Amino acid sequence: MSARIGAVYGIAALPPAARHAYAACSSRRRVAMIALIQRVLSARVEVAGETVGAIGPGLLALVAVEPHDGEPQARRMLERLLGYRVFADAAGKMNRSLTDTGGGLLLVSQFTLAADTRSGMRPSFTSAAAPEHGRRWFERLLELARAGHPEVETGRFGAHMVVSLVNDGPVTFRLDTG
Repeated sequence: MSARIGAVYGIAALPPAARHAYAACSSRRRVAMIALIQRVLSARVEVAGETVGAIGPGLLALVAVEPHDGEPQARRMLERLLGYRVFADAAGKMNRSLTDTGGGLLLVSQFTLAADTRSGMRPSFTSAAAPEHGRRWFERLLELARAGHPEVETGRFGAHMVVSLVNDGPVTFRLDTG
């Protein structure tokens, strides 16, 4: 009943305990792939001391897959990564996209972006996709990116990675597909 009241009258109509339960329930159903993008002069990823991916000027995208993500979210995220205007035009305005500049795209899986940090002092990862689901849709995003952009590099899914970057700006945005 509380979920129905919250949906009809808004979360403010619920008693405090029900508000928290409703918000938690609602957030689990959200379908949105997440990316934290940074405009970089260069970036690279190392695994066990070996460079596995590196780019010059472009975007570093840390990507999290959530449990209900699929093909629509992968396609929408790629559209946003390639089309989001974060590079300066001749007038100095952020008016050019990665597609416009031809810069590199470094995709790095990072499930911690999907963490629930709303309460307590320890993140909860129940909102992150299971590893096999995350791998499937991260690799699909990578496949789409390589088909649609000339310079795409990546880290290694599930590995402990050392990510190095030279930030340009800094310019950092959180993108999602929801």
